[in-house]
Amino acid sequence: MTLKRTLGTCYYPEHWPRDQWEADAKMMLNAGLTWVRIGEFAWSRLEPVEGTYAFEWLDDAINVLGQAGLKVVLGTPTATPPVWMVQKHPDMLAHGPDGVVRKFGSRRHYCFSHEAYKSECARITTALGERYGRNPFVAAWQTDNEYGCHETARSYSPAALAAFRIWLADRYGTIDALNTAWGNVFWSMEYASFDDVDLPILTVTEPNPSHVLAFYRFSSDQVVAFNRLQTEILREYTDTPLAHNYMGKTVEFDHFDVAADLDISSWDSYPLGFLDQKNRGDLAHKKAYMRQGDPDFQAFHHDLYRAVGKGRWWVMEQQPGPVNWAPYNPAPLPGMQRLWAWEAFAHGAEAVCYFRWRQAPFAQEQMHAGMLRPDSEPAAAFHASVEVAGELAAMPDVDAGASPVALVFDYPSAWAWEAHPQSEQFEYFELLLQMYRGLRKLGLSIDIVPSTTTDFSQYQLTFAPGLLTLGSDLQAALRTTSGQVIVGPRSGSKTDELSIPNPLPPAITGLDCTIDFVESLRDWAPVPLADGGAFVHWAEALVGQGDVTMKRADESPAMMRYGNLSYLGGWPDPLALDGILRRACNEAGIAIHALPEGVRMRETTTHRFYFNYANHEVNLNGTPLAAAGVRWVKIGDA
Repeated sequence: MTLKRTLGTCYYPEHWPRDQWEADAKMMLNAGLTWVRIGEFAWSRLEPVEGTYAFEWLDDAINVLGQAGLKVVLGTPTATPPVWMVQKHPDMLAHGPDGVVRKFGSRRHYCFSHEAYKSECARITTALGERYGRNPFVAAWQTDNEYGCHETARSYSPAALAAFRIWLADRYGTIDALNTAWGNVFWSMEYASFDDVDLPILTVTEPNPSHVLAFYRFSSDQVVAFNRLQTEILREYTDTPLAHNYMGKTVEFDHFDVAADLDISSWDSYPLGFLDQKNRGDLAHKKAYMRQGDPDFQAFHHDLYRAVGKGRWWVMEQQPGPVNWAPYNPAPLPGMQRLWAWEAFAHGAEAVCYFRWRQAPFAQEQMHAGMLRPDSEPAAAFHASVEVAGELAAMPDVDAGASPVALVFDYPSAWAWEAHPQSEQFEYFELLLQMYRGLRKLGLSIDIVPSTTTDFSQYQLTFAPGLLTLGSDLQAALRTTSGQVIVGPRSGSKTDELSIPNPLPPAITGLDCTIDFVESLRDWAPVPLADGGAFVHWAEALVGQGDVTMKRADESPAMMRYGNLSYLGGWPDPLALDGILRRACNEAGIAIHALPEGVRMRETTTHRFYFNYANHEVNLNGTPLAAAGVRWVKIGDA
């Protein structure tokens, strides 16, 4: 899929005097911008009192931007219901896992299960669709804003409880079927009716993990239904693409399911905030990348949302400078705003939109930088945009190209291991990121693919770590591909209801390998491997007559193989992972690339891109590459 690269920004005309709008639009064009996202937080200005719409200012803003030559992304404002809405529906507020109401006064203050609130959302979405669905300046739409942000995907309110019971009845049919699926004979947890089932919180000790997983599945389905409510309405009024802006390291709902009703998947990229808040990296790692962000965290999400969007994806919000919401908020290393944009484009992004246009001088985000300072003087991201826009003009249109490696990603597996971790250190997302990082360090381009994939024939190497179940279709696809396949650890270890299956896992046809027992490992007690490195966090005792291809230091099996399919019985540390990947690439015939520490590479159909995340100059193939530097060469010249 070949698409044009473009730049954009996020703008809040309601925050600024009317006589400033034309000047802003002109400056946006001068910065090389194409897209402007507006409206996603403006419900109180669009409907200041119930039933009285005030669309004239939005008409004016869209016209100013469009007449200037900019394309508008219009957001539905359902992430910020106004105070009169909460007063009308006080029970629409979500409850936290502590049972406490989450009140009005910021944003995302609603429960996805509240039927009356969903009706209100349908009403405002319909009004917007009727008015702007055929507006020539509105070239795309965004539903809501950042589903799941601030831990809001799961609500524990009375509305959620009522909806959960209905969902359970639909899934299980009878209460006896639910009791059997969850193993409720244990600890006398059997229910006589679906009305007996409560939410899995505030129990004396841990709740039944099958109960928890069911609630997580339900919560994901509620997000999907909430989004679908809006997309079905908008489809009646517009033919322009529909998008949603996801977050980094947010796995509480299935993004593939949400994206089934969208045309574009986008995400909000804040490398420095994520490094401090959402990346497990050790202190030395955080010091080394304090002003650049983790070298693989952004790229991982680029590839994930490329998969979620079936090839069409954006960065809807790109960090412009210091942000306001992380524990600490340093300024980016000079040049990073350019690097982040180019890295997104190298992974196939259609658009990168800097957040926000002008730094707000008030309220919660006043310490969040923009492309302009509060006094309207250009800031670092403005200058980066000008530079990138000029460079884009000389580049061919974007095509992410084919990757030799596939990494299988599955949201229900993330929920399963959260519901039943068995280790403080076992986190599905972190396991996938570690595998991805090991591949990227070898200079490889990676496709992240869903667990519903049924054809891996285009890949020379496929990884499937940490999957809750290995369904028959997925197993068949992995067995029949000619490329190398590595499954595990912990893949296929439970049933869909989170119980231990029989036969015991991994139960891969043809592979004589059984997991005898598992153990979770303390940080100071890794399991050493014979060829160097160790298993950390998680180790599995493998028994059977399968071909042993890697051993522990005590000579017991660490990896077993059948044909081109291997099962990995533990979480490898970076040294062990590097050895595993190098051997797999050698067998698969995949060329690896020697890269300096902190440098990453991505290939498209036409160019090879290098990105220097290090905070110092590096020597790359005999040529210096500056800190925060980006270099690209044509594939034939690489």
